[in-house]
Amino acid sequence: MSLQTIINDPERLLQGDQISDVYKKDTYVADVAEVQAVALAKTTDEVVMLVNYAIEQDLKIIARGAGTGVAGAQVPIHGDELIIDVSQMKQIIGLDEATMTLTVEPGVPLSEIQEYVESRGYFYPPDPGSKHSTIGGNVATNAGGMRAVKYGTTRDYVRAIEVVLPTGETVELGSLNIKSSSGYDLKNLLIGSEGTLGIITKIKLKVLPLPKYKKSVLLAFDSVTNATDGVLTILANGIEPTALELFERGTIAYSEKFMKQNLPIQSGDAYILTTLDGNEMESITKSVQAVKQLLQDKAIATLSLNAEQEKQAWKLRDTILVALMEFTEFEMLDEVVPINRFAEMIGYTKELEEKHGIRVINFGHAGDGNIHTVLMKEDLDHAAWLVRREAFLADLYKKVAALGGLPSAEHGIGIVKKAYLEKMIDPVELDLMRKVKNAIDPDNRLNPGKLV
Repeated sequence: MSLQTIINDPERLLQGDQISDVYKKDTYVADVAEVQAVALAKTTDEVVMLVNYAIEQDLKIIARGAGTGVAGAQVPIHGDELIIDVSQMKQIIGLDEATMTLTVEPGVPLSEIQEYVESRGYFYPPDPGSKHSTIGGNVATNAGGMRAVKYGTTRDYVRAIEVVLPTGETVELGSLNIKSSSGYDLKNLLIGSEGTLGIITKIKLKVLPLPKYKKSVLLAFDSVTNATDGVLTILANGIEPTALELFERGTIAYSEKFMKQNLPIQSGDAYILTTLDGNEMESITKSVQAVKQLLQDKAIATLSLNAEQEKQAWKLRDTILVALMEFTEFEMLDEVVPINRFAEMIGYTKELEEKHGIRVINFGHAGDGNIHTVLMKEDLDHAAWLVRREAFLADLYKKVAALGGLPSAEHGIGIVKKAYLEKMIDPVELDLMRKVKNAIDPDNRLNPGKLV
């Protein structure tokens, strides 16, 4: 059996000079190794045959979707990898309103899923920053996003997955049942495994009724510490925000400059932008009033946003990364700490800024402790950037561990954070992870060298 026999469309089989550099990099990692071949699969049967071909030829395999990752998980590092690109497996198979589930293939972009279900009165809550990321990649990394504080992460919305194992066997893990105490939870073992245990070829997602109303509030504070205290106050008083974002003035300034628009409140050094949703406007209005009242002594300004202001404020928040790309090379992290240590962690990044001479800005999903610390290269030469960045990260992840945190909340480990994960978790836990990998993939065929 040859690759040409499996993929008889030359536009879906790339070898040699046909392989674009896009398959050799992600957002932050590039030029690590060459690729044996790229096969753009369209069916589960093709994926099975490709896995069997890799077994026969003793090739490593990387499953790939839209390529929006930031941790090097889809980057070749050995030179003998066969990349199975599932981005053309992009069917929305159907919505089952009786079970409130949506069945999709892994190459469907997140934005298409959200548009599809919302046009039918339903809601898929996970909301990672890259809306053109594919659902297969979201499942493989257990992607989160801004709505995780209320609705949870991708894991909470996966009922079942069809997976091709490293043996070439196909299995469906999970079911349409709402709960189960029937054996090991293998479905959730695969979710977040970054393509190291299996290749996802079909997904059954849970959807919710679309909330009828929403309302956003913007609050300004004179310090990140006070803003973080505000976050804790909101959560401690039984208010359930849909999103609860915190960002510094220096962070949102890049979006303002890029979009040529300003945040509705200009005073302050830090901000909370929060949205509340539901089916009763009266209840939402009461929650908005409660937020403003609870924080009236902590915030220096508060504003209930009208529809246009809400759209503008969230667009500014969503545009932070795009805006940064216009001004400097940077690296964005996604460390997570207990929410009561959020301010301490951000404060420590400022200490590291002084210590290592790297400009730092912060924003994040404050309601769940997920910080996006951004290291900015600016006018540093490449050699200085690499040395300072490495020293900065070593110090940062030591602090994350000391605060009871972890290196990744939603982006995954890949190769970028692998060494830090190994130092931050219990050696027994790490050994168990490696034993799981070895039990399912004893030949270390799927995405070797990543995660564990």
